[in-house]
Amino acid sequence: MRVALFGTSADPPTGGHQMILSWLSERYDWVAVWAADNPFKSHQTALEHRVAMLRLLIGDIDAPQQNVAVEQELSSLRTLETIEKAKARWGKDTEYTLVIGSDLLNQLPRWYQVEDLLRQVQLLVVPRPGYAIDESSLAGVQNLGGKIAIATLTGLDISSTAYREHGNPQALTPPIVAYIHREHLYKCQDATTKRFQLR
Repeated sequence: MRVALFGTSADPPTGGHQMILSWLSERYDWVAVWAADNPFKSHQTALEHRVAMLRLLIGDIDAPQQNVAVEQELSSLRTLETIEKAKARWGKDTEYTLVIGSDLLNQLPRWYQVEDLLRQVQLLVVPRPGYAIDESSLAGVQNLGGKIAIATLTGLDISSTAYREHGNPQALTPPIVAYIHREHLYKCQDATTKRFQLR
């Protein structure tokens, strides 16, 4: 069995996340996704809201195998602990692939006990616009024992950060836009709502 593990800060989850999950669902037996607190980032929205939005995002994916699910119990500040939880769930003989965006490649060598982590998983790096995958970053991770594959899709040129800062609703799926309005999340929403009311 091949399991893809995809933790994301999902603050908020975007159409880009949805595209990646859809792509993974066609290539792995099971795709486990969870909302994570990245120790290298600051988060604007409570984890419970980010989990709820991820569930909405997945509910909107047309995955014929029905093989994408929020596995929130895998969430941990340390990815090594996530792998231990995954092994307890799916067994030690399962092949685990850790999915990361190319923006995280430079951070990876600073992760907790990264060499131990890289012995237990394969890495799939998803290219993101604005975050080139450079040879020195790849070599640095490979020197730590990383087995790296580069995804054959490029993430959409949208990001959670850009949404939080500029409030572009095109970055999000309609159910998530509705959830954000209902729960009054993100300051930029107030400006967006007012703009729509003026038209």
